[in-house]
Amino acid sequence: MSAASDQIAVIAGSWGVLMAIAPLLQIRAIVSRGHSDGVSTGHIGVLCVGFVLWLAYGISIASTPLVVTNVVALTTGTATLAVIVRYRRHPDIEAVAGKGDS
Repeated sequence: MSAASDQIAVIAGSWGVLMAIAPLLQIRAIVSRGHSDGVSTGHIGVLCVGFVLWLAYGISIASTPLVVTNVVALTTGTATLAVIVRYRRHPDIEAVAGKGDS
């Protein structure tokens, strides 16, 4: 590989890790708001399936950059899904619980 290719590989790999940890910003927003209303579980779920597929591909071709970035992405994506579910409001349950308080 040329020096330019090496530089691009380092930049792309670094950016891949940044992209992989980007969902942590969503987790921070959910926790600060105290709820995950308006955050799509389907969107994050589709991304997680993609991370699994790219991880499998990276393993199959023995590509360390693909494996590392997709392990990080799958970990943060799974954590994001867990936080979304944990902070999801359930209006029906809150309505029933609220009636007993009066």
